[in-house]
Amino acid sequence: MSSLKLQKRLAASVLKCGREKGWLDPNESSEISNANSRQNIKKLIKDGLIIKKPQTVHSRARCRKLKEAKRVGRHTGTGKRKGTANARMPEKVIWMRRMRVLRRLLKKYREDKKIDKHMYHALYLQSKGNIFKNKRVLMEHIHKKKAEGLRLKALQEQAEARRARTKAAHERKLARSAQKHAEMFAHIEDNNQDEES
Repeated sequence: MSSLKLQKRLAASVLKCGREKGWLDPNESSEISNANSRQNIKKLIKDGLIIKKPQTVHSRARCRKLKEAKRVGRHTGTGKRKGTANARMPEKVIWMRRMRVLRRLLKKYREDKKIDKHMYHALYLQSKGNIFKNKRVLMEHIHKKKAEGLRLKALQEQAEARRARTKAAHERKLARSAQKHAEMFAHIEDNNQDEES
């Protein structure tokens, strides 16, 4: 029995596939061995003595199933990890995400006139200095700052009003004492004039 090496090569060329992909009918090997040209091979293909094997299935079903499970936290324990924590989720990426979230919030608040440019700048630098853990902490800090500012403003207004009242009372007191002095001097002068006359 011949090896059919030539026929395999020609079949692969005609079928446009690899040598292992072509199937030569083992029962008709004598007839196939006589075919020594592409024309003959094409005839054998037409007759069904040489066929192209179907493509082998390479299913991704198991892979998809595993990916879905990993998405909800399965198969990700310490035994499944190869890289370091920093290699799996870099600290720099986490930092950049946090900074972008905080800066975006600050920019939005400044545009909405919730904070002025001075407060924006101070909070921007504090964010860069790792003062705020997340967006919620920053928002709470802003609300606290604003409330404190309003309280100080109210206290200043009260103090200003108190100073104004005290000043007015002091001026009234001075005016009264000046008037008393004037009346007293006038009375003394009247008495002096009476004695002289």
